[in-house]
Amino acid sequence: MSKYITLKDKTFAPYIPERRIIEAITKMAGRIVHDMEGRDPLFVGILNGAYMFVAELMSKLPPTCELTFAAYSSYHGTKSDRIVKELLPVRIENRNRPVILLEDVVDTGFTMQYVMNRLREEGVNDVRLAAMFFKPGALQCNIKPDYVGMEIENDFIIGFGLDYDGYGRSLRSIYKIVE
Repeated sequence: MSKYITLKDKTFAPYIPERRIIEAITKMAGRIVHDMEGRDPLFVGILNGAYMFVAELMSKLPPTCELTFAAYSSYHGTKSDRIVKELLPVRIENRNRPVILLEDVVDTGFTMQYVMNRLREEGVNDVRLAAMFFKPGALQCNIKPDYVGMEIENDFIIGFGLDYDGYGRSLRSIYKIVE
């Protein structure tokens, strides 16, 4: 893992190495395979931040798993404005199958609460949430991921798909902001 990284006007320090991320995703995949045995879940990757998590997780699941993508936004810079914008909604043909949302990080929870409630309103009765990172100290609503790769502190992080104003997504490890 390299040293400090500066993106735009912020500096980030090494935080979680890639190998720990891969180990966490492998364990999560095992739990999902166990829970979904005999079922046909639809996996929904939440863009843009979850793309690396989704790719790694899907490579550890059976090839019969179906994947689609959706996009929502509530962040500007390092803060959520609590207004969820639906950029690419979830499209579901069969509402009788489980839907597992794949999210990069759950912090305030507002975006995933919005998406999960929306799917339930549309008639999906089994909606689950898999988050690579979960910040319980930042949670401001009544949701909890069903599958968590790692619980972390409430630091702003980049890497492994997560960004700061579009930068830093391609880093294979996680870095946290230096205030």
